[in-house]
Amino acid sequence: MSQGDGLPRLLGMLKRFIHKKLAAFEKDFGYDASYMHDLLDTDFDAFRKWGRATALGQYRKDVPLDVYTAVGLTGVVAADCGPCAQLGITMALRQGVPGATISRILRGNLDEMTEPTRLGVRFARAVIARDSIVVDETRAELERRYGKRAMVSLGFALCAAQLYPTFKWATGYGHACQRLQVEGTTIAPKLAVA
Repeated sequence: MSQGDGLPRLLGMLKRFIHKKLAAFEKDFGYDASYMHDLLDTDFDAFRKWGRATALGQYRKDVPLDVYTAVGLTGVVAADCGPCAQLGITMALRQGVPGATISRILRGNLDEMTEPTRLGVRFARAVIARDSIVVDETRAELERRYGKRAMVSLGFALCAAQLYPTFKWATGYGHACQRLQVEGTTIAPKLAVA
C-alpha cells in the first residue's frame, strides 16, 4: 500500500467510527440524526466545521440551568418544534430540569413560570422578534443578576437552539411542528414569539 492509499483508508475508518458514535447517540436519545450521517458522507471537512459550530450549545457559565433551558427551548420551538425540540426536552430532563418547569416553558404562559424562567423566556422571545425595547430591558436584568458571561451563555444557547433545526430545514431534513412529550405528558407548544 502506498502512502497515498493510507489517507483515504484512514478517513474511511474515521467516518465509520463517527457513524457508530452517531448511531449510539440516536439510540440513546431516540433521535434521528440522518442529516448528520449525510453531512459526514457528503463532506468530512464540513462535518468537522459543523462540530465546532455546535459546540456553542455546550457553553453555560454563571446562569442557572432553568433560565438557560428557558432560553434554549424557546429558541428551538421558534425554529422548529419537532424532533430538535424533543431532543432539547430530553437533554434538559437528563440535566435535572424538572418536567414541570419544561412544561411551563413549552406552554408559554408567563404567569405559570417562576420569575427567573419567565425572564429567560421573555428575553429569548424578544431577541427572536427583534424587539429592542424588551431585549434591552431583559438583558439588563439578566446581566445584573448573573453577569456578562451569563449573557454569552444565553446568546450561545439561543444560537445553538436554532442552528440544528435551521440546518435541517436547509438540507431537506426539517420536520413540521408536533406535539412534544414531557415525562409522558403531551404538550402543544406555544409558537408565538412576542
